[in-house]
Amino acid sequence: MKILFITDNFPPERNAPAKRTFEHTKQWAKTGHDVTIITGAPNFPKGKVFNGYRNKIYQSEIKDRILIKRVWTFIAPNKGFALRIIDYISFMISSIVCGLFTKKHDIVIATSPQFFSAISGYFISIFKRSAFILEIRDLWPESIVTVGAMKKTNFIVKILYKIALFLYKKAKVIVCVTESFREDLIDKGVDPNKIIVIKNGFDINNISKPTKSVSMIESEYGLNKDSFIVSFIGTIGMAHGLNVILESAKNTKNDVVFLIIGDGAEKESLANKVKNQKIRNIKFISSISWQEIINLNQIISVNLVHLIKNPLFKKVIPSKIFESMGLKKPIIMGVLGESHDIILKAKCGISMVPEDAKSLNDSIQKFINNPELIEEMGMNGYKFVINNYNRVHLSNEMIEFISIKS
Repeated sequence: MKILFITDNFPPERNAPAKRTFEHTKQWAKTGHDVTIITGAPNFPKGKVFNGYRNKIYQSEIKDRILIKRVWTFIAPNKGFALRIIDYISFMISSIVCGLFTKKHDIVIATSPQFFSAISGYFISIFKRSAFILEIRDLWPESIVTVGAMKKTNFIVKILYKIALFLYKKAKVIVCVTESFREDLIDKGVDPNKIIVIKNGFDINNISKPTKSVSMIESEYGLNKDSFIVSFIGTIGMAHGLNVILESAKNTKNDVVFLIIGDGAEKESLANKVKNQKIRNIKFISSISWQEIINLNQIISVNLVHLIKNPLFKKVIPSKIFESMGLKKPIIMGVLGESHDIILKAKCGISMVPEDAKSLNDSIQKFINNPELIEEMGMNGYKFVINNYNRVHLSNEMIEFISIKS
């Protein structure tokens, strides 16, 4: 099958949408499908084009049998809502133009979280007379309302709601990442027979040996392997509510160190608070390669997964929980709903109340008091993700459903 995939993020960007899309399309190409990606120059989240790339009108490359077409976009850092909207719209326009000059494909897949990519995919599918497939990684515009970027009564938000519903109805197939998203779409009147849930997962082939010794890691990052190290890895945005780490760090009783690894709209604000409040046991590390995460994993005790306390986030499943499982690290789960249920079922972590620093400290103390839980829960998570959330199996299930329905 000939597949055209429209996505705003793609490697070497390291956020969850980029990784999911690449791991799925890589598997499809490996099994004989003809895959083309339309994306932009890699720049997320700092708004700076990665080394080796330029923000040109058009450039292309081939990686893992995938033809990657990169188009010009207005590049802005992942902060400031207005600038990001301009960024999204510019990609929509550029990707539509690129899609019109791309050979006809059997299907056109477009992925959220924002719907400008989906609009592009829909228009390309109309002009090319291809089946339109929509992947819903995040409910949009609900998510921008949730984090307070815009109000639900805003005229633009109302228009976005109508666009979203239009695209839901026009899609031949809808791929959701959670059961809650599926239920939400059905409540909106979408045909349940065209919806499939393909949750995030983990590619076991991504596990490699560390390339640095523990002593090298300690020296490079100013860490001590004997500390209890809690890491948050990923985008540092409004939805993640990482002020809870600051409050927790002020009241830790043992040798606890927090690592905040990544970049995003809220990083600068958090870093300034840490400096001004003279919080000594929080360290920031900019976005690093997956191999470097594997290196750091040698001295990390537990991983924190956290989102603000909002009903919408009961419907999401952060992909970082599967990565933590794959790395055999237990989780402190600060997300309610489906994510929380997975952790309980896997027996791979301890729950905390979102945005509650005392609850976070209590969870940390439980691990400190019961150190055997670290290895036990780490192994539980590893076995669970291999048996239930193997990315290769999930990608095959997704393309098989699409093939049947389209």
